Amino acid sequence: MKPRFPQNVYFLARYSYLRRFQHSQRRTFSSFLNNIRSNYSGARASPLGGSSGAGAGAGGGGTGDSKGNAFLVPGATMATILMLGALHARRLYEDKKIEEKREKGIELEFHPDIKASFLGVLPLRSISRAWGSFMSLEIPVWMRPYAYKAWARAFHSNLEEAALPLEEYTSLQDFFVRSLKEGCRPIDPDPCCLVSPVDGTVLRFGELKGNRGMIEQVKGHSYSVPALLGNNSLLPMEPEGKNESKEEAVEDKSDKSWLRVSLASPKLRENVSASPMKGLYYCVIYLKPGDYHRIHSPADWNATVRRHFAGRLFPVNERATRTIRNLYVENERVVLEGIWKEGFMAIAAVGATNIGSIELFIEPELRTNKPKKKLFPTEPPEERVYDPEGLGLRLEKGKEVGVFNMGSTVVLIFQAPTANTPEGSSSSSDYRFCVKQGDRVRVGQALGRWKEE
Repeated sequence: MKPRFPQNVYFLARYSYLRRFQHSQRRTFSSFLNNIRSNYSGARASPLGGSSGAGAGAGGGGTGDSKGNAFLVPGATMATILMLGALHARRLYEDKKIEEKREKGIELEFHPDIKASFLGVLPLRSISRAWGSFMSLEIPVWMRPYAYKAWARAFHSNLEEAALPLEEYTSLQDFFVRSLKEGCRPIDPDPCCLVSPVDGTVLRFGELKGNRGMIEQVKGHSYSVPALLGNNSLLPMEPEGKNESKEEAVEDKSDKSWLRVSLASPKLRENVSASPMKGLYYCVIYLKPGDYHRIHSPADWNATVRRHFAGRLFPVNERATRTIRNLYVENERVVLEGIWKEGFMAIAAVGATNIGSIELFIEPELRTNKPKKKLFPTEPPEERVYDPEGLGLRLEKGKEVGVFNMGSTVVLIFQAPTANTPEGSSSSSDYRFCVKQGDRVRVGQALGRWKEE
């Protein structure tokens, strides 16, 4: 009978080897997770995160930080670069289709689709907050120029205007809200002009006319300025005195979209029909992701009231304007109202998907896109009065007022000189826009001018 002892010893040794291997792998994976966790905690505790993170962990904490950075941040950066490439390809395709239609003389009309309905059920506010956290991740210094140059190439940003070297922008978030070198945006010194508050594309402009002061969102659909600015707006309106009841009855049948309840401002209709006073103008400017994102003052004026509407966060690109009703009224926005030398002025900064954060330099404590317990917010906007006993907060022409995190839309409403001439005629002292629809404008560039009599 042969002894079986040597075979048992072989299997026992083999089993011990497998146990040691599994234990080693489990310990390596646990160490990796701990490095990521400590890396994340250190990044939140200190923006610099250098020596303090290295000295905090005993038994090779500094090595853990470097390994965590090696695994976590490059992966996030590569995902960002791939996403930018996909967005760039899609944007080029959509721009080509739109340009082909414009060359044929086809004006795009309002047409809701399934995608717009699907967006209504998505948690876009939560998605935007998660995106903001992702964009705030610190990027390794050596990788920053490559990431920012990839973004600039995809969205046509001018990196030569950046105030700081690319290596000093710690995250994509810091890069988006970057300031510019002094002198890159000269402000038109003409006292008889209103300048653009942002870099962007002019979508719509003109004089507010007709009942309730409507602005055309796209051909076939319009939205109301009082609904955009809020029911307590200082917008100068005058009541309709002629055939008011008859006009209301006609409007109740024809303008059904106006009867829709807005999630951001539930009371859309006023009991008294009113029209804007003569001399009220508007200008809608769209900021693309690659544009300069800071908002400047269009004139010397006094801001008296700020309203924050906690609404939806739909996208505000050209496709969205053609498919989503009352887009700017539904979306989250911050409105500044006040007075300038020619009368009323208001700036509405409209948020969008992944751009829930709108910051005001004149009110740093303001927080937008905050988590809400209610799915359908119906409360009135949060309002703050600046200096209730005085004339408000003074804002100089060209001064920085706020910033978007990525691109969005600004709606400018203002009074301007208008002569009391018969309908259809004009005077040399009337305000006239010096831009056209589709023009690219920059901060400080004149939107319109008038002549002093």
